[in-house]
Amino acid sequence: MNKRIDKHNHYLNIAEACLERGTCLRRNYGAIIVKNDEIISSGYVGSPRGCVNCIDKGVCFREELGMAQNQGYDKCRSVHAEMNAIISASRRDMLGSTLYLVGKIKKENRYADGVEPCLLCRRLIINAGIKTIVVRRDKTNFEVLDVEERYVKNDSSLFS
Repeated sequence: MNKRIDKHNHYLNIAEACLERGTCLRRNYGAIIVKNDEIISSGYVGSPRGCVNCIDKGVCFREELGMAQNQGYDKCRSVHAEMNAIISASRRDMLGSTLYLVGKIKKENRYADGVEPCLLCRRLIINAGIKTIVVRRDKTNFEVLDVEERYVKNDSSLFS
């Protein structure tokens, strides 16, 4: 008997397809925002519209500067997948929604460990009214994060 894919993995697969458009030479992320089983918006990592992407330049400035992952975002050309998905939707549509997020390490073509929105994206997610984040851990396993519990009630997670 064929088993139908569960909804979380269905939406994570779509977010994963979005990350294939990413232009980062280090890590690519894909995000979609879903409400009432309807996709509201999608996003992937890339330079601001009209600017040259790192993949086209062939160089990562953070890598050239020897910056570790999760450091020096102010030196990065890219807009995060979560940010791109949020700016492409209205807050009214995002209230109570779920953000699906998948990240891959470009050079190794494997899922990134410990995927979670960065500090700035967390703040945007809260202000957008997104209720839940579902992050892919591997091809079929995922973690569901409650925004209120994880970030709002524990607001130290927004600043460290």
